[in-house]
Amino acid sequence: MRLLTADFEQQERTGRRSIMDISSSHRAIENLIAAYAVHVDSGDFGAVGALLADAVFVGSGAPVRGREAVEAMFQDALITYEDGTPRTKHVTTSTVIDIAADSTHATARSCFTVLQALPDLPLQPIAAGRYQDRFEYRGQRWHFTERHVHVDLVGDMTRHLRI
Repeated sequence: MRLLTADFEQQERTGRRSIMDISSSHRAIENLIAAYAVHVDSGDFGAVGALLADAVFVGSGAPVRGREAVEAMFQDALITYEDGTPRTKHVTTSTVIDIAADSTHATARSCFTVLQALPDLPLQPIAAGRYQDRFEYRGQRWHFTERHVHVDLVGDMTRHLRI
């Protein structure tokens, strides 16, 4: 993915970015947001840690920073089952992405619903809320720099959280 066109100096003078650059950035950021859900739902907390390695993660507890700390927080907090997963599906919707004028920073807001099902637990929503994210473009790609999770609605979390 190329964020900036070869005519970057012209863009900088005029403040214009090409539609292709903006579209590519939006897609890359959407992919990061989706990757978080995929990694959590698959129980790959190492991949979650790698995804958020350069970010501050703020959930219901103290802020967590760094690959190992994020991975450990997920391992400690989430119950996993025989298949190695938390038996959840994170559905992310209503994503709004804003790319800063400098083309190297962005914010995103989105809603999420977490569904869970187990052999003895019918499919049900267990949480719903909002993500507020910050991103930075460096090293030829976008990175999370912050993820704030705001849980607005809570269902039966007894089979999802250890704490």
